[in-house]
Amino acid sequence: MKEIWTMGETICEIMRPEVDMPLERTGEFTGPFPSGAPAIFADTVAKMGYVSGIIGRVGADEFGVCIRKRLEEDRVNCSLLSTDPILSTGVAFVSYDRNGERKFIFHMGNSAAGNLSVPKKLPENVGLFHIMGCSLTSSKKMAESILQTMKALYEAGAVITFDPNVRIEILKEIDLMSSVLPILEYSSVFMPGLHELLTIFETESMDQAIDQVFQYPNIKVLVLKQGKKGAQIITRESHFDIPICKVRAKDPTGAGDSFDAAFLCGYLSGLPLETCARQASAAAALNTAAFGPMEGIITPGRVSDLIHQNYEVRSI
Repeated sequence: MKEIWTMGETICEIMRPEVDMPLERTGEFTGPFPSGAPAIFADTVAKMGYVSGIIGRVGADEFGVCIRKRLEEDRVNCSLLSTDPILSTGVAFVSYDRNGERKFIFHMGNSAAGNLSVPKKLPENVGLFHIMGCSLTSSKKMAESILQTMKALYEAGAVITFDPNVRIEILKEIDLMSSVLPILEYSSVFMPGLHELLTIFETESMDQAIDQVFQYPNIKVLVLKQGKKGAQIITRESHFDIPICKVRAKDPTGAGDSFDAAFLCGYLSGLPLETCARQASAAAALNTAAFGPMEGIITPGRVSDLIHQNYEVRSI
């Protein structure tokens, strides 16, 4: 089986346990929770029963142990998850307002995660290499390392996929366009949110933005994620909608990363795009059903059951 790899930040999240507890206010936190968009992605891939690996960096501290232990327990290949002897493991502090909207404070670019470099030896059986945009905006060194790794794996035959996953909190002085557009030159699957799509292509017209996406010759599939409205799956020949799977949601953190993982597991296996999208929606829903970025109980069986409950029965 070809392997699915990713590269980027591996961090811990320290979270407010209730809504309406702003980060500037003294109060309780809970955690640490293993996190980082690439780590959540890799973890979900492994939970789906696929061979998964991550290129990342943690500190020689308890938070680093927390992350490594979780990923290894879930059978993610951590052979290229290195340990920085000096810098601490990256951290994100998270709060929720009354509407459930999240606020982040990241300590990432100045951490072990931001000191990520190209490994001396890359994995050899990579079928798909997934890139998260938040990793490109964390530090210049990390962005350059990911681009270099992407080009090498692309030349070796890997499919490149990309979720821009913009985090306004960590953009700062980094130019979004210069970070994102080089990845699109290599990408086969592009997975933005609607706001990200319009921001990247500097337009208020979704149709114009979609047209610009398909100006990139390698792009085969545009997966347009729209939160509670579900997702649109767009190719040069087809366009269809996938509604969300309904669960009792507790925490949206990581849902998009789990969506990406389940979709791309199906894509690498050659499944129909509608099947890929349904299992992506189910995995995202299972992620939201637990508090914490990668605490959702995601298995192929649970994904299959949720698909049946939300799609197949409804269509009879």
